[in-house]
Amino acid sequence: MATIDQKEILAGFGREIDESGGLRIETALDRTPDDLRHNRPGESLRKKILGLPESPGVYMHIDRNGQVIYVGKAKRLKRRVSSYFNRIHDSVRTNLLVRNIVDIRFIVVASEEDALHLENAMIKEYQPRYNVLLKDDKSYPWIVVTKEPFPRVFMTRTKGEAGKYYGPYSNQQSAKIVLQLIRDLYPIRSCRHYLEEKSIARNKFRLCLDYHIKKCGGMCRGLMNQEDYAKIMSQVRQILSGETVVLERHLKDEMNRLSEEWKFEEAQVVKEKYEAVMRYNAKSVIARTEEGDVDMFAYVENVGSAYVCFMHLHRGAVVQSMNLEFRRRLAESKEEILSMAISEIRERFDREFSEVIVPFMPDVDFKGVNFVIPQRGDKKKILDVGMKNAAQYMADKEKQIAALDPEKGVQRLMEQMKSDFRLSSFPRHIECFDNSNIQGTNPVASCVVFRDGKPARRDYRHFNIKTVEGPDDFASMKEVLHRRYTRMMAEGEPLPQLVVVDGGKGQLSAAVEAFDEMGIRGEVALVGIAKRLEEIYFPGDSLPLYIDKKSPSLRVIQHLRDEAHRFGITHHRDRRSKGQIASELDSIKGIGPASQTLLMKHFKSLKRVKEAELSEIQDVIGKAKGNIVFSHFHPQPSGQ
Repeated sequence: MATIDQKEILAGFGREIDESGGLRIETALDRTPDDLRHNRPGESLRKKILGLPESPGVYMHIDRNGQVIYVGKAKRLKRRVSSYFNRIHDSVRTNLLVRNIVDIRFIVVASEEDALHLENAMIKEYQPRYNVLLKDDKSYPWIVVTKEPFPRVFMTRTKGEAGKYYGPYSNQQSAKIVLQLIRDLYPIRSCRHYLEEKSIARNKFRLCLDYHIKKCGGMCRGLMNQEDYAKIMSQVRQILSGETVVLERHLKDEMNRLSEEWKFEEAQVVKEKYEAVMRYNAKSVIARTEEGDVDMFAYVENVGSAYVCFMHLHRGAVVQSMNLEFRRRLAESKEEILSMAISEIRERFDREFSEVIVPFMPDVDFKGVNFVIPQRGDKKKILDVGMKNAAQYMADKEKQIAALDPEKGVQRLMEQMKSDFRLSSFPRHIECFDNSNIQGTNPVASCVVFRDGKPARRDYRHFNIKTVEGPDDFASMKEVLHRRYTRMMAEGEPLPQLVVVDGGKGQLSAAVEAFDEMGIRGEVALVGIAKRLEEIYFPGDSLPLYIDKKSPSLRVIQHLRDEAHRFGITHHRDRRSKGQIASELDSIKGIGPASQTLLMKHFKSLKRVKEAELSEIQDVIGKAKGNIVFSHFHPQPSGQ
């Protein structure tokens, strides 16, 4: 843990800020409008920045109202603080932060790790407006073994009982699985009575149902003594400490020993316990490793938030896990957020790490900690499980937001797509085009429309290709785009923010030509999808963009593509079917369009016309024409 007295420093900082209000206003007046526009410090701030040391430390940005608006750490204070004032930043929020800075406070510490711990403490104390926000919106379940002569074992979210606490567990279901294993294996008590020798001797308690169904050893009536119960509790603690692989081996050896001694009934009881532990390990032990303790941090993110999954494993079994959500305020890097998560877990559980599995290196060197980025083996397997858990946690959070506030969920999706596809505005209106033909016959195209990331089926359109002969997908795409957007512009309809063409580079080039000719290139964003869904091509880029397969942006694009393909294929199949029917009925001399329509309306398909009896056909189109149609499909052999 940090070697600095955080409480003393926080108290000192608070007094200094409260007593220096007048100076801040003078400093604020020192920055001219031109300074604010170009993110330059005034003379007073410039002198303060020049006087900063090139040492690790924590700095605080303060606004004209005396409020701490940002707390940051730095390996070199002078270099880090001056970086705010030497350019216009890409992030709008960072520029707003810089314009609101009227004073700076700092403190030097011994190491960057100490700076990280102090930064976390200051963020919690002052809750600055522009700092990343840790969303700790729920209490996690623990399993407690109470400190009693006959200990109880149960799940809790508060630490009110005296005893040993195990966990936390990432969710209630994980804790329940462990408790169920313990109760399946051992006859531990579930009552809340305080059991001691005197109360047991007085026969104060009655045997409950758990005893009769062999779920409890009857300790309340002295049917199991404290020594035997302690042996059971030692194995319970083994399970809660993650020693289930060791317990499995112990039970197997015990089962074999009893079998060799011909104690088959006792061996059967141990065998049932062994099989229960083995089933649990198959589901709960990530990697069967002899290594003692391993810690792992996994990381996933979207535009507005980052999610970190922490797991502590003992011999490959997860004994501690927690998910953390960080809301971004500025353009914090993933390395910064990972460092904050490590510091938070370290402080919260008072843990000292030795080896930590991570997906990338944090931006802080933690003394005595060896960070490992595994590429294969058991450690890679552990990291993969953590990444899946973090991704699932992120997906669950997104679903909660969408359910509670649909517009907020749409907003986050739009922000993600805007970032992924390098757009200048939110893609609330997206259109996707796909061509369909079989060896050049019946060429058609489909246009599907998504609004706010969801299908707007009333706006779907089909196109029969008119000017292209043969199987020329590029020319067909160009024709369809021309027809679609020249009409939309002529009718005054708003154009989409994003157009997606299915087919990769070739179709994209044809689309670019069409957009150039219509004068809307640059006004409407354009991308192409290669056959492999993760490859997205942009005009002018020879290399594709690979979007994370778990990204909601890619899910929307996959849905778009599937819809365009389905819609186009359905139309093409219908058109081809109608064409085949019409061509065969047209070939029958004496049967015109009106008779064809009557036949298809009655029989529904050409196959049924062929199979119909003569009298049924005559009932639909008359005796003479019925004879002609029936004779066409049932020609008499020559000579008859």
